[in-house]
Amino acid sequence: MREAVVPDHEVVIVGAGFSGIGFAIKLSEAGFADWVILDDASGPGGTWHWNTYPGVAVDIPSFSYQFSFEKLPDWTRTYAPGRELKAYAERCVDKYGLRRNIRFNTLVERADWDEAANLWRLGIADGTEITARYVVNASGVLTRPKMPDIPGVDTFGGITMHTSRWDHSKNVRGKRVGIIGTGASAVQVIPEIAPDVEHLTVFQRTPIWCLPKLDLPMPGPAQWLLGHLPGGQQATRLVSQAFVELTFPLAAHYHGVLPAASGLEKMLLRYLRSQVDDPVVREKLTPRYALGCKRPSFHNTYLSTFNRDNVHLETESITHVSESAVHTADGAAHEIDVLILATGFKVMESGNMPTYSLRGKDGLLLEEWWDTNRLQAFHGISVPQFPNHFSIMGPYAYNGSSYFALIESQTAHILRCLKQARKRKANYIEVTRSAHDAFFAEMLSRRGNQVFWQDSCVLANSYYFDKHGDVPLRPSTPVESAVRSRRFNLNAYRFEARAATVGAVSGYSTSER
Repeated sequence: MREAVVPDHEVVIVGAGFSGIGFAIKLSEAGFADWVILDDASGPGGTWHWNTYPGVAVDIPSFSYQFSFEKLPDWTRTYAPGRELKAYAERCVDKYGLRRNIRFNTLVERADWDEAANLWRLGIADGTEITARYVVNASGVLTRPKMPDIPGVDTFGGITMHTSRWDHSKNVRGKRVGIIGTGASAVQVIPEIAPDVEHLTVFQRTPIWCLPKLDLPMPGPAQWLLGHLPGGQQATRLVSQAFVELTFPLAAHYHGVLPAASGLEKMLLRYLRSQVDDPVVREKLTPRYALGCKRPSFHNTYLSTFNRDNVHLETESITHVSESAVHTADGAAHEIDVLILATGFKVMESGNMPTYSLRGKDGLLLEEWWDTNRLQAFHGISVPQFPNHFSIMGPYAYNGSSYFALIESQTAHILRCLKQARKRKANYIEVTRSAHDAFFAEMLSRRGNQVFWQDSCVLANSYYFDKHGDVPLRPSTPVESAVRSRRFNLNAYRFEARAATVGAVSGYSTSER
C-alpha cells in the first residue's frame, strides 16, 4: 500500500528574524496552521537579536525598515537604534500570535531530502530530527560572524569580541582598544566608544564611502502627528522609500543609464575634506574605488572621530596578533587591552546561504552545486533538484533596497506556490530547469548597467562579489520584484501528488492529512 507519509510539520521555517516573522504572519493568514519556526537564538529578531554593539542602528530610514502592513509611528529617530528593531520583532511575534509556534535555542545543522518519504529531514544540533513537507530558509545572511584569517587572533590575552557577539559584561572604558575592520558595523562602533577609551587604534584594510544621514529625533508630538494625520504614515514611507531607491538600487543597478554615483562621489569627497582635519589621515580615508562597488555606510560623526587625539588610523597590513598586541607589516607592535573584530559576516560564502547543510535529490549538496555552477536560484527562491525548499534570500533575490520589501515579495512568491499545491492537491513542488536557467540568464544579461563592473571595483574588497566573480544581487527595482512575485508563470514549477512507501519509513503516521 502507498499513501502519503505525514511529516511532523507541513512547513518548517528556519530563522526567527524578520524574514521568518514576516513569512509566518502571511502563512497563517493564508490558512496554513501546521508550521513551526526553528531558531538557534534565545529570542526573535535575527540580526537585531545578535547585534547589540554600541551604536547599532539601521542604515536606511526607519519608515522603510518595517513591514508595509505593520507600520509604526513611534520610532524615536528617523534612523532607529537597534534596540527598537529588536522590540519591533518582539511586538510582531506577540501581536500576530507567533510565539507558540517558535522553538528557540534550536539549531538546524542539516536538511536532507527523503525521496521515498517525500519530505525533508532536519537534523538538530541536539541530535534530534524534525520532518517537514516544505522548508523555508529564512536564516538571513547577517547573523553568522566572519572571523579574520589572521595568525594569532586566538592567542590574544586580553578581551576579544566580535561586533555581532558583543559582551556587555566587558567594559572598554579607559582601555587601549584595537578594532579590525572599517565596514558598516565599525562605522557605528568607532564614534560610540572613542570618547570612553584611553586609546583607539583602527586597523583599516579598505576605506569606506561614508555618507551623512538625516538622523533626527522623533519627539512625542511628531510621533502623535504621524500616527493621527490621515495618510501621514503612507506619505512618510513613500518619501523614505524614494530616498532609499535613489541612494542604492537605481544608482547601482542602472549606473549605465543613470550615472548618478559619479556626481555623488564629488560631493562626498568635499564632505570628507570638511570632516577630517589632517590631510594625511584624510588621504588614508579616501576610497580608491567607485561609489557602489562596496556597501557604503551612513554616519554623521564617523569621519570626524579621526580628529580625536586618542584615535589612530592604521593602514599597514596586519601580520599577526600576539598575546598583548596587533603587529603590522612595518614592524610596529600596537599594544592593546581589548581587540574588537568588526570583520562582518559570512554573506556569499559556502555554508552560509542557507546556514545549514542542504542535500537535495540523489544526495546533491547545494553548496557543492553552487561551487560548480555559480550562485543562482529562480527569483532567489528555488533551485532544481531541491523540491519543496524555498529561500527568502537566495542568490539574485535582494536588490539593495529595504529587506522588508524583499521579504514581502519573496513571501508572496512562495505562498503562490504553496496555495497552488493545495489547489492541485499536490505535495511536491520543484522549479523547472528551463525556468531556473532562463532567470539566471536574464540576471546576467542585465548586469552590464550595474556599477559593480567598473575597473576600480577590484580594489574594493567587497562582499558583494562571490568566489566566481559574480555579484548575485538582483538588478531590478522593488516594484518590479513585487509585481513579478505575484504574477510569475506557475508553469515554472512542477506540482505533483506523490505518495511514499509506508514500509520504507518507520516511526511516522501513515494517515493522509
